[in-house]
Amino acid sequence: MTSDLPARMLRLLSLLQTRREWSGTALAERLGVTGRTIRRDIDRLRELGYPVAGTTGHAGGYRLASGTAMPPLLLDDDEATATAVALRTAAGHLTGMEETTLRALAKLEQVLPHRLRAQVAALQQTTATIDWAPSGPRTAPAALALLAIACRDHETVTFDYTPRGGAQAPRRVEPHHLVASGGLWYLLAHDTGKNDWRIYRLDRITDPTPTRHHFTPRPVPDDDPAAYVAGKIATAPACYRAIATVHAPAETLRRRTWALADRIQPLDENTCTVDCSSNHLTGIPQTLAALDTDYTLDADPDVLDHLRTVAHRALQATT
Repeated sequence: MTSDLPARMLRLLSLLQTRREWSGTALAERLGVTGRTIRRDIDRLRELGYPVAGTTGHAGGYRLASGTAMPPLLLDDDEATATAVALRTAAGHLTGMEETTLRALAKLEQVLPHRLRAQVAALQQTTATIDWAPSGPRTAPAALALLAIACRDHETVTFDYTPRGGAQAPRRVEPHHLVASGGLWYLLAHDTGKNDWRIYRLDRITDPTPTRHHFTPRPVPDDDPAAYVAGKIATAPACYRAIATVHAPAETLRRRTWALADRIQPLDENTCTVDCSSNHLTGIPQTLAALDTDYTLDADPDVLDHLRTVAHRALQATT
């Protein structure tokens, strides 16, 4: 039982920060006090300026609502270190977050204990990040945070989604997992309208909105969200289409470009097609250069424009 009032208040605040909503009974069990004590402690937090919202009824409970300022976070040593390291790496995959993450990191480092500050500094000084596609699509941090909470709390969300080459349409889904791959974020969810599993790219999601309707999680296909998403996106259409018809035998190309072996299809003994499509424009010229032979190209207009720009730069550099 947490009998010391200041310690119990800090513990209560910490618990409220870990879930979207807590029942009064669950909080009382965690703190080893009565429901009446919880209600009094919630009132004390409100008097201190913490925006704790309450709901009534069978499914009622408490949640830390949005306020004029974010309340202090209570982090243990591992959480503080993980947060500092994550701030250093997050900017590369989120929209417009470079300056924001540095400000947040400066605030965190200012209050870290000396022992943790030294650990974080060592990690920052000895860690580098390679961004293979700096011009690729980015994910809005607000959408990422909202969907992460919905996955954790098993809360149905709605949003508008724009598939590649398709029209925007509304979706209502049960979100299960977020998966990061190659600078992109994916949401694995069960689409209630289609009654099937779907994978959504976060940079194509607009206006995600929680519904406050909670669901019972379904078993994830293959029991491995990352493996399932990886298998699906490997066969999904890429952002930028580029199909080369190459004047060389398929077997020759397979030996020359081993990484594309499964994307090479023979047309006859001396000709084949190579699927050079990619989610990143910058990778397509490198793939085409690796063919090292003559070819014709069927590609999206954006791909052709990018190749002309790359060729012009190369020509200027050699004259």
